[in-house]
Amino acid sequence: MIDTDDFDDIAEDEDISFLEDNLEDNIEEDIHDEIIESGMDLASLAADTPIYRLKLPYSNETFLAIYEGGPLYCGTRVIVPTRYGKDLARVTGPARPKGAFAPSGKSDKKINKIERLATKEEMERAESNKKLEDKAFNICKKKIEECRRADPKNPLDMKLVSAHYLLDDPKLLFFFTSENRVDFRELVKDLVAVFKIRIELRQIGVRDEARVLGGLGICGNPYCCHAVSDRLKPVSIKMAKEQNMALNSTKISGVCGRLLCCLAYEHNFYSEQRKLIPQEGVKFTHDGTAWKIVEVNMVTGAVRASSEDDRQLQLSASQFERVDGRWQLKKTAT
Repeated sequence: MIDTDDFDDIAEDEDISFLEDNLEDNIEEDIHDEIIESGMDLASLAADTPIYRLKLPYSNETFLAIYEGGPLYCGTRVIVPTRYGKDLARVTGPARPKGAFAPSGKSDKKINKIERLATKEEMERAESNKKLEDKAFNICKKKIEECRRADPKNPLDMKLVSAHYLLDDPKLLFFFTSENRVDFRELVKDLVAVFKIRIELRQIGVRDEARVLGGLGICGNPYCCHAVSDRLKPVSIKMAKEQNMALNSTKISGVCGRLLCCLAYEHNFYSEQRKLIPQEGVKFTHDGTAWKIVEVNMVTGAVRASSEDDRQLQLSASQFERVDGRWQLKKTAT
């Protein structure tokens, strides 16, 4: 439902195209394919093989895996290979019941294999690594500033997001965002000299940054990309229009500076509702008078219509039917 007050504080010609996701400029590869790149073919699994969904705590990414050592429960910590190296992951639950068909989708073409349950010592080491990661993060930020001062004409245009020590491999990962591709070779040399282990810098998108760091959205709930799903779907302005959202950049964008994730999650619902509910502007005749729909609540199905003589009528979408491509009130409607 459109709130006309939302239009009072924006210019009619506001350009909000920058809020859309540009797939051609998406630098980050499909992270789910990276995690299970060396996994097993899903088609090769027996029909009754239990499949679990795992989450990497440091990045909030999820993926599928199997385990042959018995049933696993939500919250169990396991050691699993990823493209970066072996690491700690948390079981979030079964991906499907035994014998059921596996979930479809690009990331489910291959499936990972859990190596073993994490030991108490490994879980303690993962906790202690968090303090080391905070220190590594601050050191890296300092090195970035030093590189900028050393070459003002070609400064490192990058924003550091997080740092992570792999649990089972001597490797330190740094994640950053940037509007452009970054030549960070000199930075890597400086970091290797400090940490004496392998360093890997990964450029991610602004949506990925929000997913990794988390936070509260304008609705007061945790970010969808962090708490609901890490499958970052492209969001378009068309989705906002179909949901009758006010095209105000401050109201339909998240902290990442892109259109709200929930617009994509709710898109299918609104698309189906538009087929079932007459929209604003639809005209119909009732009790010998011409009426026009002026307001629609897509969620509740409530419809408000106005007559030629300025009378108001509150109706339900269930009172309408489509006949020969045109909406009209059912004969039983009052």
